[in-house]
Amino acid sequence: MSSVDRSRVRELMGAVLSAQGRTLPADDTADLREIGFRSLDFSELALRVEDELGDELNFDAPGLRRIATVGDVLDFIEQLQSA
Repeated sequence: MSSVDRSRVRELMGAVLSAQGRTLPADDTADLREIGFRSLDFSELALRVEDELGDELNFDAPGLRRIATVGDVLDFIEQLQSA
């Protein structure tokens, strides 16, 4: 599988938030609840990454529970691509 680099995933995440009138902070430690990034937003981000990859990302709900910051999302997507 090809991969989408971290900076591109960040751009896609910003686009998801921008479509809802919100902005992605520059700080990877920003709390997702504080910026309003919800599970539905994560799903939208995953679909956008899958579109760029041309392949599905396989993940489970327990893995999502550990995600709390922007950096966690980026790390999670990175790990899914290398699995």
